Amino acid sequence: MTHALIVDDDMDSVGSLQDLIAAEKFTVSVAHTLRDARRHIALQQPDVVLLDLQLPDGNGMELFADPQLVANSEVVLITGHATLETSIQALRMGAADYLVKPINLRHLQGVLSRVMRPAALQAEVADMQAHLAQDGHFGHLWGRAPTMLRVYEQISRVAGTGVSVFIQGESGTGKELVAQTVHDLSRRRKKPFLAVNCGAISPNLIESEIFGHEKGAFTGADHQHQGFFERATGGTLFLDELTEMPLELQVKLLRVLETGRFMRVGSTQTLESDVRVIAASNRPLDQAVESGKLREDLLYRLNVFPIELPPLRDRLSDVPLLADHFLRAIAAKEGQPKRFNAQALERLCRYHWPGNVRELRNAVQRAYVMAAGDTIDVQWLPRVDAVPLPAAAGGDGALPATAVTAWPAGAPSPLPGLPDGATAAAASPTAAIHGGGVANGVTGANGANGANDEAGDVVVLPLGSSMADVERSFILATLNHYKHHKERTAAVLGISLKTLYNRLKEYAAADADRPDDRG
Repeated sequence: MTHALIVDDDMDSVGSLQDLIAAEKFTVSVAHTLRDARRHIALQQPDVVLLDLQLPDGNGMELFADPQLVANSEVVLITGHATLETSIQALRMGAADYLVKPINLRHLQGVLSRVMRPAALQAEVADMQAHLAQDGHFGHLWGRAPTMLRVYEQISRVAGTGVSVFIQGESGTGKELVAQTVHDLSRRRKKPFLAVNCGAISPNLIESEIFGHEKGAFTGADHQHQGFFERATGGTLFLDELTEMPLELQVKLLRVLETGRFMRVGSTQTLESDVRVIAASNRPLDQAVESGKLREDLLYRLNVFPIELPPLRDRLSDVPLLADHFLRAIAAKEGQPKRFNAQALERLCRYHWPGNVRELRNAVQRAYVMAAGDTIDVQWLPRVDAVPLPAAAGGDGALPATAVTAWPAGAPSPLPGLPDGATAAAASPTAAIHGGGVANGVTGANGANGANDEAGDVVVLPLGSSMADVERSFILATLNHYKHHKERTAAVLGISLKTLYNRLKEYAAADADRPDDRG
């Protein structure tokens, strides 16, 4: 039978807690001091230790110095108030979760249902690391680059705990796969993993989708609806593109995280939440706070353990491994194996992948479909001579300040695909964006500065243009280049489809508000 040890000097709290744990079919022993706790652990190794922080003979965290305890017992802290500092310290020491006084029965039941010895989790991580050396993947993630090994190490550390995780990375880097891997290595793995894209749900419906609603709560609510928090009970809820969530809803989310309680839309009944929240954003978090896209208090509550995913251009050594993985997956589904030739792999490794791993997967799928035989060559792969701009920090479509560059007239072009010896217009210096590259003084193929040359895929802008104008011109030119295929445009620009739709809506509104100067 599973054994629990309660380490707490509060007699009233211990009595009720002991009864609750016994009702869950655990054997229970009680220690009121650190000294008593060490004696109990020596006599019978507990499966779970419920540990108060304030004890008569010291701080409860002193028990973490016992390697036998850390390796063979799950430790859950009992505290009157869980602070950010305490949670970070507990994570470093090896605690699995918190119980905040007064103890919530549902939370306690959830913790007890997930009891697992730390050694068992460590064995799973070791097995995954062995597969990494052999096959090149860790959970749902693929790659052996040093930047990815660091990500795997972070996942291994945080998965077995109950702390909140915030994943940062450009669009298409695999943030949901990181969240899924954390869930699969956690004690919540037997419960649901639900992912919600906060930028893909209408602002009018997102509260109902996350918290649920009662029948008749609003027009069209003809039945009761369980939100993500209810459906993910006991498991993990992944909130992608959190910065797209309306601020008024961020306030309610913060309250749920702090109290563990929420209400459906149109209800007065409080429901209890037992969900681990993992959030993600493709925006720099400090910029999101400064621009009013993310509440600072919510950031502090969620960003207990940050994980940053590298863009694919920073780990090009992983491209062959990823491409082969995608190719094998497609071949298994379609029933016809194919392979890349040497020139195709070289092309893939030289491209900068602004849409990151998602764009690589799409490129492999397209090349597989278009290849007539069993060998894929360079014909249907992205052109390297059209060097893509790095995705903007945060992936929200804003171009970096380094996008417009210059070089002396008559000098060789620093960007492949641009002519050598480009000369600047004498009266008005210009910057041309060519297939994603930018060059100073390049004139469109029709010789007209300031025009969009559709035939040559060139956008010419005066130097000194605002970043908003550069962003608008580049987005619209890319959309035009891909014949208004919005999914492809968003992937190439390294932004979400929702962000692209928002930008296009802004441009249409600005055009509608512009005064008509005709006649």
